[in-house]
Amino acid sequence: MTPSDVAPTELDILGVAIRDCRMADALALVARWLGDTSGRSRAVFFVNAHTLNLACDDASFRAVLGTADVVFGDGTGVRWAARFLHGVRLADNVNGTDLVPALFAAEAGHGFRYYLLGGTPEQSDRAAVHAARTFEGWTLAGHHHGYLDDAATERVIAQIQAAKPHLLLVGMGNPFQERWIAAHRDRLGVPVCMGTGGLFTYWSGHLDRAPAWVRRIGFEWLHLLIRQPAKGRRYLLGNPFFLARLARRRWGPGPSPLR
Repeated sequence: MTPSDVAPTELDILGVAIRDCRMADALALVARWLGDTSGRSRAVFFVNAHTLNLACDDASFRAVLGTADVVFGDGTGVRWAARFLHGVRLADNVNGTDLVPALFAAEAGHGFRYYLLGGTPEQSDRAAVHAARTFEGWTLAGHHHGYLDDAATERVIAQIQAAKPHLLLVGMGNPFQERWIAAHRDRLGVPVCMGTGGLFTYWSGHLDRAPAWVRRIGFEWLHLLIRQPAKGRRYLLGNPFFLARLARRRWGPGPSPLR
């Protein structure tokens, strides 16, 4: 795929502006930001149905999502929402689990450095080993688990400032990773800060990815539910509630308490 010349489109999904673009366009955008020497730090977020439910319930989190330089739509729920609310078929499922490895492959050998922040101490260590072994042509500048009190946060910020990565991957889950990035990115000096959700769970070997054909037909959520039954409430209750919110947004009379 090559980047498109079509102007990017932003779709309002339950109060969050989501970029509709192909994966190639997303990669080109992030790659351009990686090489920016202006000192500006960009935030890249990914939202799925669960994230949007959280944003509907919490206006402050919705505001945090609004501080991102770009928000991409991840998963079947967002695709349904785009069709239902806007009559648009999203150009691609631009999710972090696919975009990050593709970015490492596309930008290998350009001297870029990255830092991993998130997961348990064991997951952080194993994810770092996996990344260093898998993504040649990049330098692992450091890593740290995601269980941070105020003192640990200050130490991590100092480590990141000293390491000078071009890319910071923050895998703390929603809404913690987005709040952390929004609160600290102006101090970090990192060109691109990206919230990556459960990416380190895959990289550490604690969770396997759904087969490609399952992802193509939009049922990766079911695979995750089987592998992580503790998240049953998120999918079995959250997904119907998300659909109800879409219906209220499209047909409800005026402002809705469900956003």
